[in-house]
Amino acid sequence: MSRRRIGFWYRLAAVIAKPPLVVLFKRDWRGMENIPAEGGFITAVNHNSYLDPLSYGHFQYNTGRVPRLLAKAGLFKTPFVGMMLRGTGQIPVYRETTNALDAFRAAVAAIERGECVAFYPEGTLTRDPDMWPMAGKTGAARVALMTKAPVIPVAQWGANLAMPPYAKEKKLQLFPRKTLQVQAGPPVDLNRFYGKEPTPEVLREATEAIMAAITEQLAELRGEPAPTQPYDHRRARAQQRREAEGENAK
Repeated sequence: MSRRRIGFWYRLAAVIAKPPLVVLFKRDWRGMENIPAEGGFITAVNHNSYLDPLSYGHFQYNTGRVPRLLAKAGLFKTPFVGMMLRGTGQIPVYRETTNALDAFRAAVAAIERGECVAFYPEGTLTRDPDMWPMAGKTGAARVALMTKAPVIPVAQWGANLAMPPYAKEKKLQLFPRKTLQVQAGPPVDLNRFYGKEPTPEVLREATEAIMAAITEQLAELRGEPAPTQPYDHRRARAQQRREAEGENAK
């Protein structure tokens, strides 16, 4: 099987979500020709708003290749949302538990069946002060090296203007009408990593290549240069702790 049928649940989700998205937002979609027409593949997507899964989902749905996203397991316990996630075949992620590897096995199996699996490599909303992608986690790279499936970098911008990620009140800022921009780039070149032992160093370098490709697409969307180094939230927090300890020692 090379393509996943859209199916009842995805069509139901589209019936619910698409009308308000079409009415409330403008769209600027680019690079749909980079979405493979056949076979399994991975999309690696930046994350800067609670709204952007709908923005990306709308874009991807309209390519005819619906994605299976890796989503926090807790979302599957929410009555209606959980039902929709299960019905559309999304993949639960159990962080820091004995079931944590199940998501990767499910992702590999889906790709081998010819489906699209979508990763948010940052693992959470970006903490970069200027909303650029952060340093990524290695899950997408690990699955990519296991399957040798194409990795399509996808950047998006605009959902964060309608719903800023860390606003105290998570209210939509609909006016003036925002444009949801989504751009898919060509596959990330990971050939140099194939056949290598998936050591932490190899996975880190492959992840950096994926994140650099996403950032390049976002720089095109934003029309401005990206930072030379991705924001590392752990490193920034450690630096803040050291500075606070230094202040307290005075």
